[in-house]
Amino acid sequence: MPTGGAWHLTVVQVDTTLDRFECVGLVQRHEADADRQVFYAFTDSGRAAARQWGIAPTGAASPNRNDVALKVTLAAPTPGVDVAAVLQAQRKATMATLQDLTRTQRSSAGRDDAWELVVEAMIFPADAEIRWLDYTESKFARRAAHATGRRPLRVVNDNAVAPVNATEGGQ
Repeated sequence: MPTGGAWHLTVVQVDTTLDRFECVGLVQRHEADADRQVFYAFTDSGRAAARQWGIAPTGAASPNRNDVALKVTLAAPTPGVDVAAVLQAQRKATMATLQDLTRTQRSSAGRDDAWELVVEAMIFPADAEIRWLDYTESKFARRAAHATGRRPLRVVNDNAVAPVNATEGGQ
């Protein structure tokens, strides 16, 4: 089963799944070949189930949990925790991941459609996370500035800051 190299499947996982599918009549096992490889084929009900599975919408794996948002939410009210540092560290890590994914996307363009689609599916959430981190940082900067009466600043890179625009962060 092609996963484009995105997910590691063990033989045990595949065998267990095929055994379950066989028990409920979705696949039929064929005799082993000369190399002792066993082959499976979809039954009619297996093909119908596969078609139904393909058109059924898929929800998020865990829609109520976002570890990055959870970390920021817990860091914000904790005395002594620099929320800006938390956001910057996450942005740096997510940006590195996004850059790696973009390089991978460019190097595999046109060669492996399955892998290319998987990489693109990983790029979009990474990009969205960076945008959320930027938004959240500007929100905290505005709150801090309001509390101190100063104009808020945001981190541009490791060595520079810039004023937060009135339109940043949904304002």
